[in-house]
Amino acid sequence: MAIWGLVVETTVGVGERKHAEAYVLTHVEGTREEALAELERRARIHTPEHPRSPKRRRLFREGDGFLLVIDGAWQSFSTRFTVAELLDDSAAPTPPTTEAAPQQAEPDPAEAVPPPPPSTPATERYADGVPVRPAWLGRTDLP
Repeated sequence: MAIWGLVVETTVGVGERKHAEAYVLTHVEGTREEALAELERRARIHTPEHPRSPKRRRLFREGDGFLLVIDGAWQSFSTRFTVAELLDDSAAPTPPTTEAAPQQAEPDPAEAVPPPPPSTPATERYADGVPVRPAWLGRTDLP
């Protein structure tokens, strides 16, 4: 399965210090179409630092991504969103080795944490995975 980088090139600074910077938003493992769908979702909700008072916002689709042009009171600012296949990463984590791992001592059953009771309802979560109700809320064993 291919790994795709979601790359953003955006205008930063103002006046004579205005320039473009690029950074990787995230990586998506899957098909190019899945990566483009995630990129479009992020492009639609992106709010750049400049302009401070946007007058017009336009999002364009192009071959490998999207172009967001925001007109301010005095200047226009652009942000380019590109999907690109990751071919090499010098700081990628090393994959786990296939060698047999040394056996660890069995944990002491007295120290084991008991599993939650089976009647515990599933935790309701927001779309980003954060629980709606914190796990600590309502606990009586906390100070």
